[in-house]
Amino acid sequence: MKKASRFVFPPKFLWGVSTSAYQVEGAANEEGRGLSIWDIRCRTKGGVTDGSTGDVSADHYHRYGEDIGLMHQIGIQAYRFSVAWPRLLPRGRGQVNQPGIDFYDRLIDALLEKGIQPWLTLYHWDLPQSLDDLGGWTNRDCAGWYADFAALVARRYGDRVKHFATFNEFSVFTLFGYAIPWAAPGVTDRASHLKAIHHVNLAHGAGVDVLRSLVPGASIGAIHNHQKVLPEHGRDENREAAALLDEHWNRAFPDPQILGVYSPRLAQDIEPYLQAGDMARICRPIDWFGLNHYGPIFARVDPQFVWGYGWGDSPPGAADHGVGWPVFPEVFRDELVTIGQRYKLPIYVTENGCGGGFDAPNAAGQVLDEHRINYLTVFIDAMGQAMQAGVDVRGYFVWSLLDNFEWGSGYTQRFGLIHVDFDTQKRTLKKSAGWYAAKIKDSQ
Repeated sequence: MKKASRFVFPPKFLWGVSTSAYQVEGAANEEGRGLSIWDIRCRTKGGVTDGSTGDVSADHYHRYGEDIGLMHQIGIQAYRFSVAWPRLLPRGRGQVNQPGIDFYDRLIDALLEKGIQPWLTLYHWDLPQSLDDLGGWTNRDCAGWYADFAALVARRYGDRVKHFATFNEFSVFTLFGYAIPWAAPGVTDRASHLKAIHHVNLAHGAGVDVLRSLVPGASIGAIHNHQKVLPEHGRDENREAAALLDEHWNRAFPDPQILGVYSPRLAQDIEPYLQAGDMARICRPIDWFGLNHYGPIFARVDPQFVWGYGWGDSPPGAADHGVGWPVFPEVFRDELVTIGQRYKLPIYVTENGCGGGFDAPNAAGQVLDEHRINYLTVFIDAMGQAMQAGVDVRGYFVWSLLDNFEWGSGYTQRFGLIHVDFDTQKRTLKKSAGWYAAKIKDSQ
């Protein structure tokens, strides 16, 4: 049988890495930064698996220069990071915090000096606590507060940053924050979840308009986690749970933002919170679709949660490629095809990567993370297959540059290409970093 030829990525294909502010920056109590909902979540009993916080994390706030140097050494072409809303506006609105503004100036300038494109995400889950005290995303006014924050960022950094994402993973922080209590602010209420969905969509639309008006030549997108939802074990009793979770997880945000409609069942649920002109405010022209993907979801009926669905188990015997959890690269390939056909936008894979609690230097000081190399290999190959099938994928960002604070998992999971000793803050390039460097070089 004839061997399939290796896919050759186009010369302008973009290779990057991603992080987020709360997960890597640390300096939580320095230079005027205000509290976020995750500062409070970390101090809530049971809020984080290991009882840890992001107070220090990878100390990127102080060590960004070293981290950018390591990015340059790997050959990273683009760095997706988020700006911390409470670092710029400690109370979410009003008085600007100048040291926080200056930090991102330094970060952006250092990236450009090394020839690395800055990709700025406006919101990666760290809502200022003072705004949450006013209802947060359940308060329609939050869309306006977000628009003002976006205008501050656009005016300050738009002369150097041209790639912007309005939000990261809309459905994760709304579902887990307002219906399933796995994230900040930990609310469990159907009405709150529906309000959050709609108000975040309004904020996205307002943010697109702000960026478009204030940043000439801006390339604007939004980042969605899009994962096929299947009934656990294929059982009929789980099909309805899977269908509803699919609406909340995969369609609640890209459908209204890009197609201008909510899916029928969700539209009915959202209707009490809909005002005249809202869909036009939400559906604003964007330039690309950001996809975060790790694998499919298996749903099951679970009455302990407010919508009656929960997360199920993967099929027994699924391939794990040495990772320790089931790996489905073919689902990734198919999701890329589905997204390309449904939304007809260029796609950037803005997160894909492999976690594990067992990355550690050996006696020689090496971190031999073969499991991560195996994972990235099969997923990048699957992306190439989608591109061969005609999907317009233009870039790929590994999650993550650094081992960091992984939200509810704390420091029990390590996703980085770079190992961080959280006691000493020593950085060590893992074997996967060398593998990724070779991949980037080989594609040029």
